[in-house]
Amino acid sequence: MKKEGEQERWMGEGEKEMRKENRRRGGDEGRREGLRGGEKADLLSDSRKPSADRQRRAPGLRGAGGGAQVLGLASVVLTAVWMGHYRGGFSWDGSSFQFNVHPLCMVLGLVFLQGDAILVYRVFRNEAKRNVKILHGIIHLLALVVSIVGIVAVFDFHRAAKIPDMYSLHSWCGMLTIVLFCVQWVMGLMFFLFPVASSWLRASYLPVHVFCGLALVVMPSYSTFPAEGVLANVLGLVLVLFGVVLCYLITREEFRRPPNPEEESLSVHFKTLTEGGTPDSP
Repeated sequence: MKKEGEQERWMGEGEKEMRKENRRRGGDEGRREGLRGGEKADLLSDSRKPSADRQRRAPGLRGAGGGAQVLGLASVVLTAVWMGHYRGGFSWDGSSFQFNVHPLCMVLGLVFLQGDAILVYRVFRNEAKRNVKILHGIIHLLALVVSIVGIVAVFDFHRAAKIPDMYSLHSWCGMLTIVLFCVQWVMGLMFFLFPVASSWLRASYLPVHVFCGLALVVMPSYSTFPAEGVLANVLGLVLVLFGVVLCYLITREEFRRPPNPEEESLSVHFKTLTEGGTPDSP
């Protein structure tokens, strides 16, 4: 009986020790979980804060962007002076003064505004990407409207002067530019602003979209107008410089807009919904 009592006492003490050990382990696990949870919360909080690198503008971007604006505005002003001073001004009566509306609208729409639409991804590097996309599309739409006004002006002038339409290489290049511009805008709307394609297809089309956008800026610069002395030569030089600066800004990797964590997360979820994958799938 005495041995049985001692065995029961030892068993009771062993159970107490096991309970203490379990409580100690549970406390350690709780503390570790708490630390891990705190670390996750800190990481999540940090990810939502824009990093200093993302907030800081890339070196040279401010100067190059300002230079592009000066050159673009200079090209519009020089065209207006050329048509207004040397060609008699502007009107909408079927006369040669109505034709002067055409080059002004082409430079304003297809060169300056389209260039600005492309540059929004460099200038607003730290803004929400959807907002930048909307601004990109709106400026492109404004450029398209201005360009269509220029096209209508020259067709009205041809009709009043009984000049056949689409008879020159310049008119062919101009009409091709407008058609491609419309296609580019619609494709951008469907692929990026209101995406209906898969993430793989959008990623494949993006380089084509960028290249076509730059090409559409350059195309009007090469279909220029008859020379008018020093002013026309200066305008041609400004247009070329504007295209060079624009290409420099778009092709420099350090000027690219950095994605923020929220946009990367949305991209992963969109890929999951459209392709049926999981967030861990490539």
